[in-house]
Amino acid sequence: MWGGRFASGPAEIMEEINASIGFDKRLAPQDIRGSLAHVAMLGRTGILPPADVAAIEAGLKTVQAEIEAGSFTFARALEDIHMNVESRLREIVGPAAGRLHTARSRNDQVATDMRLWVRDTLDALDAQAADLQRALAEAALRHAGTVMPGFTHLQSAQPVTFGHHLLAYVEMLGRDRGRFRDARARLNECPLGAAALAGTSFPIDRHDTARALGFDRPTANSLDSVADRDFALEALAAAAIAAVHLSRFAEEIVIWTSAQFGFVRLSDRFTTGSSIMPQKRNPDAAELVRAKAGRVIGALSGLLIVMKGLPLAYSKDMQEDKEGTFDALQTLSLCLAAMAGMVRDLEPVPEVLKQAAGAGYATATDLADWLVRELGLPFRDAHHVTGRLVGLASARGVGLEALTLPEMQAEEPRITDAVYAVLGVENSVASRTSYGGTAPGNVRAQAERWLEALGGEPA
Repeated sequence: MWGGRFASGPAEIMEEINASIGFDKRLAPQDIRGSLAHVAMLGRTGILPPADVAAIEAGLKTVQAEIEAGSFTFARALEDIHMNVESRLREIVGPAAGRLHTARSRNDQVATDMRLWVRDTLDALDAQAADLQRALAEAALRHAGTVMPGFTHLQSAQPVTFGHHLLAYVEMLGRDRGRFRDARARLNECPLGAAALAGTSFPIDRHDTARALGFDRPTANSLDSVADRDFALEALAAAAIAAVHLSRFAEEIVIWTSAQFGFVRLSDRFTTGSSIMPQKRNPDAAELVRAKAGRVIGALSGLLIVMKGLPLAYSKDMQEDKEGTFDALQTLSLCLAAMAGMVRDLEPVPEVLKQAAGAGYATATDLADWLVRELGLPFRDAHHVTGRLVGLASARGVGLEALTLPEMQAEEPRITDAVYAVLGVENSVASRTSYGGTAPGNVRAQAERWLEALGGEPA
């Protein structure tokens, strides 16, 4: 590979640290796509004769078929996917294979391969996130009126509906998908033809190869083309945020399925048992989604640290962009699939949710709002009156709805028995009709809107 400059091969440890074929072989489809586009352009511009172009194209397709069939032998001595493909191409078509590398470098070649792989993967992640949104929206529609406690500080705050809670994650995933699409749009420029760092003296047509590979345009600066991996960083940043969203939901599933909460049930399909405690049903899928978020976040941090001190243009440090990016995006893919499976599997326990929704004086804000709305009290005054009534109910060990009208009137004489209409949890959620609120009608409308946008059908 190095021609006449080197008189001997690398030390064994040098080969060990330098070779990337163990992980970059997954770029084979993208590498061959890029090579096919490049050689076709070399033919159209007259840089290579038609016979060489035809031979190289046929040889590349043979290599592709061998890789797909699993019969291709990857050699670590050839370092990376580019040289493995080129070496096998030479065995198939002879000296013409050496002309494939005209007007390009491994620097622009790998940058192109990585952009293609990240682009393909972002498209797949977007589709998976949409499937999870669909599962959540379908469940939200079924449970638009299922009352549950809403929490702040993990303390009972106000009643909401189970459907409303699920739709919160639909919104988060919508923003995640927006970040995937934004990252895709920014990476969709083609580095091929930037060569090692300075461009090439050959009369290539970079717009031709960009079009052939589905890029919007070629990159505009040859140094930038080979020197940056911000497209991978942006994809990892979007993936890390999405992984955090999945981790938060996974944490809630872990809490909800505990005996102390009992809000939802997961079947045997998404739980495991204990080797010593026969009664156990562990939400391991949710726990692993929660844990794997750390791998995605770590990959982002790792690549940021690799890139932070590199002068222009290419340095071998940038070989470290691959393993973390591959692992993180495929980890997120697994987590999205697992979460979609759990959402379709889990069943809420309405009676437990309703009982918990009324605990902790969760309708206190409804009482305060009623005092403002019906009696014209300033909210701060209503807050104090409500607080005193909560204190009284707590001292008696009863809910607000169990206080007698005279007891309430002792704190605020103008209270009437109409107040009891707002103290039940169903009445509470039904009253939250502001846009984005938890009223069942709102939840149904939002779930149906999302299902229409996602191409799903109301369950």
